Amino acid sequence: MTPETIQIQISTISDRLKTEEAICFIKDKFAKRLAHDLNLINVSAPIAVLDGTGINDDLNGIEKPISFSIKGINGQKALIVQSLAKWKRLRLKEFNIEAGKGLLTDMRAVRPDENLSPIHSIYVDQWDWEKHILPEQRVVKYLKTTVECIYEVLKATEKDVCNMYPELTPELPDEIYFVHAEELLKQFPDLTVKQRETEVARRFGAVFIIGIGANLSNGEPHDGRAPDYDDWSTKNEEGYNGLNGDIVLWNPVLQSAFEISSMGIRVSKEALEKQLEIRGCSDRKKLLFHRMLLDNQLPLSIGGGIGQSRVCMFFLKKTHIGEVQSSIWPETVLKQLEKDGLKLL
Repeated sequence: MTPETIQIQISTISDRLKTEEAICFIKDKFAKRLAHDLNLINVSAPIAVLDGTGINDDLNGIEKPISFSIKGINGQKALIVQSLAKWKRLRLKEFNIEAGKGLLTDMRAVRPDENLSPIHSIYVDQWDWEKHILPEQRVVKYLKTTVECIYEVLKATEKDVCNMYPELTPELPDEIYFVHAEELLKQFPDLTVKQRETEVARRFGAVFIIGIGANLSNGEPHDGRAPDYDDWSTKNEEGYNGLNGDIVLWNPVLQSAFEISSMGIRVSKEALEKQLEIRGCSDRKKLLFHRMLLDNQLPLSIGGGIGQSRVCMFFLKKTHIGEVQSSIWPETVLKQLEKDGLKLL
């Protein structure tokens, strides 16, 4: 997408150095509020984990992580992280974090199989968080309460950004709208998944789509989810499958739906067994993480990732994610963006 394809004129920060300053401002404000409001403790995050443990995530199930051998431990294979969903749950146990509290980490990852676009790059930076919960909190009501808390953090941060940079104006609505993926399908049966997201995001401005991963009534999932972190198979109290979802905003610059967070209540022992069977990967039960979960050694939890560059891109009204992060792009893309007047970091 280039400026010529955008029909709406919205003020942004054009100077790259000022943009860098604004990025730091946003990240600092958001992270501090999120930690405070969700009762999270900041911890260090790894850039790589050992292979064969089941700790690294395969996301939609098809992405291939970067691997390398470590000379210092007899050439043992390690993987560059793609997500920290399972690693964080292990940390909850290792740090003996009590129910009602959690951890927050500054995650950096590389996803070489990512399809590059104005909102996708191979470099991933996100706030990864995980919180210990009680059995009775494994319900959609608690999921929604947590989403509303995160949304309040987003609104407060947007207000700070607009106060700091008067050339910017707030876009977020007062409340976030909740809808299950099955409800969206019934409402827009002739539209694709992305078209359904665009319609609901355009209408409400901010939406949380529940139930990402399980097949809907048309036999297809709303989107892919690995079987071993989010619980997308448990029937919730509203009669639909899933205790997870995505926070999607309406992006007035791109004139499209804009996902900023994937999150959810994590799998219990029962949900893990069920989802591994559904996906035909029950062999994962022998891996360290899965063995510990099946042996009831890990705490119940809720968690997710919030895209740092996505949040900065939204608040700063940027057209391309390369305007808020330093990554690698094809030469043809760089030349086209320069012609369009866009300067990447």
